[in-house]
Amino acid sequence: MKINKLVFLALAIFSFDSLQANTIEEVVVTSSIIGKSASEIADPIHIVSGDDISTEATQSLGETVDDLLGVSTADYGSAVGQPIIRGMSGSRVKILDNGIVNRDVSGLGADHFNDIDLGNAQQIEVVRGPSSLLYTNGAIGGIINVVDNSIAMEDVEQLVKVGGETQSVNEGNTTTFFYQDNLNNLNVSFAYKNTDLENYDVPNGAIMHEEEEHHDDEDHDEHEEEHDEHEENLGFLANSDFASESMKFGASVVSDNGYLGFSISSSESSYGIPFHGEGHEGHGDEHGDEHGDEEEGHDEHEGERIFTNTDSDKFDIKGSYDLDGFNFANSVDFFFRDSDYSFTEQHAEEEHEEEEHHDEDEHEEEGHDEHEGHAEEGPTTFTNDSAEAGFIFDLSNDLFSQKISFNLVNEDTAIFGAEAFMNPASRDEATIGYYLSRSFNDFELDFGVRFDTIDNKGSVSSAHEEEHHDEDEEEHHDEDEEEHHDEHEEMETDYYDKSFDSSSIAFNIGRQLNDFVDVNLGFASVERAPSSIEMFMNGAHLATGRFEVGNVNLNSETSNNIDFSVNINNGSFFASATVFVNDVDNYIYLQDETEEEHEEHDEEHEEGHDDHGGLILANYLQQDAELDGYEIEFGNTFELASGELLMSYGRDEINGEFSNGGNIPRLNPARNIYKLKYSQDDMSFGLMFKDVEEQNDIGLGETATAAYDMLNAKFTKTFDLDSQSQLTLSIFGNNLTDEVARNHSSYVKKEVPLPGRNYGVRFNLTF
Repeated sequence: MKINKLVFLALAIFSFDSLQANTIEEVVVTSSIIGKSASEIADPIHIVSGDDISTEATQSLGETVDDLLGVSTADYGSAVGQPIIRGMSGSRVKILDNGIVNRDVSGLGADHFNDIDLGNAQQIEVVRGPSSLLYTNGAIGGIINVVDNSIAMEDVEQLVKVGGETQSVNEGNTTTFFYQDNLNNLNVSFAYKNTDLENYDVPNGAIMHEEEEHHDDEDHDEHEEEHDEHEENLGFLANSDFASESMKFGASVVSDNGYLGFSISSSESSYGIPFHGEGHEGHGDEHGDEHGDEEEGHDEHEGERIFTNTDSDKFDIKGSYDLDGFNFANSVDFFFRDSDYSFTEQHAEEEHEEEEHHDEDEHEEEGHDEHEGHAEEGPTTFTNDSAEAGFIFDLSNDLFSQKISFNLVNEDTAIFGAEAFMNPASRDEATIGYYLSRSFNDFELDFGVRFDTIDNKGSVSSAHEEEHHDEDEEEHHDEDEEEHHDEHEEMETDYYDKSFDSSSIAFNIGRQLNDFVDVNLGFASVERAPSSIEMFMNGAHLATGRFEVGNVNLNSETSNNIDFSVNINNGSFFASATVFVNDVDNYIYLQDETEEEHEEHDEEHEEGHDDHGGLILANYLQQDAELDGYEIEFGNTFELASGELLMSYGRDEINGEFSNGGNIPRLNPARNIYKLKYSQDDMSFGLMFKDVEEQNDIGLGETATAAYDMLNAKFTKTFDLDSQSQLTLSIFGNNLTDEVARNHSSYVKKEVPLPGRNYGVRFNLTF
């Protein structure tokens, strides 16, 4: 059932000059990035509060920020949600954990999730502009910083939190526990979270299964039709389950001169991969007609449990020391992080009846063992070991705020196993960043600059076939038979040491026009060195259904972004509008081969010359590109006889083209977001209606994505149990209309639809 969007829009427009209400009490939210309130920051920024996080359904980081204007997600089932900021994704968006880059292997695959625990998050900050240059390099899109209080910077009081959640779409359960206290001047904290989500439900008909067109056998066609019907009415997405357990312990000592603390965190997870590309097509007539008719065109991994296990350990040291009395700086913040991360993908083949298969010995005699491909598919392990240290000196005085940062990073990445598509690689970084903020009467200036030296070491291996004539075999050949050759593959490895020197600069100028209106002009020129996977990738990436090939000759990207925003806040009414243009020199992207090129490769495969396993060949390329778009939002708060009613409308849109005129692939379409929230004392009720438009501006090799609507609701009530105890209960419903929805930015949008209708309850007990 469609919601009348015009009603929301008309009411929001009417509120522009209608009811006069008292000014809402301002809630001051401080960004941990630069220690200023959100209203004082000229950079474009979103801050999601911990209360909002703790009352929502358990979901990925990308889903958590997906409702923010200019921010979206690229999903891969319930576990994976890669954040996207204004069309920038992957390594262009840096994920920070308490101001330190989270170095997992999420950038190595679309099916890899961000190793970020939101169980005890105080807030999530989405930051662009000058201040982001202080913390990391290459953040063309911006940074997302998840903040908790595991290392307390101020003395804490005793606090215990217990939480629980259940949701219907996946029969999921989540439990959380948090404890903090000051024990003899030692601040300690402990956080625990356990999540168990089963395969999630999907709307009827959401599972798409293409009919095969190459089978001539009538009986087999009937079997296909039955199979298609079963798939479409399955009701849930296979291999979409997710389970995780995480723990974090922290301790700190606070004095008049600063603080010093450490934290140890450990997390493990296991989740299914709902799609795996066909790595070995072409079981055609050469296997015999009977075998070919039965197996050709089916997903090789059908009937398999394909899942991952992750293991992450992080050790942090953080502190701050007051340098009062030194001319150089007021204080210094310092940190050290050692992280060890592994991601193991495994296959568990289901048992099959013996009669469903041909005799194994018969296949071996023919040289076409049916299980040969599966035998090669043992576990594949991705590892990332990193160490990072940094200092941030505060050089502020009475006239302006300024900070300077120094960072050193060593990162070693390796992939081992049957699906290892990249040789081990290492990356060393040495960086310096500078940030300045100063007020000039009605003007506010933010300025940032950063210099980076990055050294990428890696290698690319390629197979070379050599033919060896089998003389013994030739003696037994008939005259009409072809000569038999044994083919031997020899691997040749080329080693590379690629260094990049980059510089980035950004500034924002804000101006208060009057008591209600302010404007902001921002400019940023940010360089990003190519990642290891973009340079050294060379193999089958089944999670994306592609054979991906890197390019060791890639140059650094340079993003030249300019944006202009207007903000209005007149008591009950608020509005904002931002327009931006982002020219990216040497934009790096993964280009799929066209259908014609894929058909040519299929023909080559039939002739025995294709080495891509039937996968789509995709190459990392680069050319100049331009992205432009806008974000608008306006709303009004109505004071009622009891409580208040907030109504708002927001819209974001982004377009992207290459210099040759083609569209940038996997850009999410325009969205309209309508919000209604009623609040009264310790109770609130909210509705959000998201109207996602059709995406027809597609890149080469892409397909269009249909529009969809999403209706979510949430009711929250807080109960005071006694003077020190409080219970917060939230009831939520997502995708209430059970809409079939697909995310255009997903590599597997056809095979992996978004979840169906979901109801749930969450409670948080604090004492």
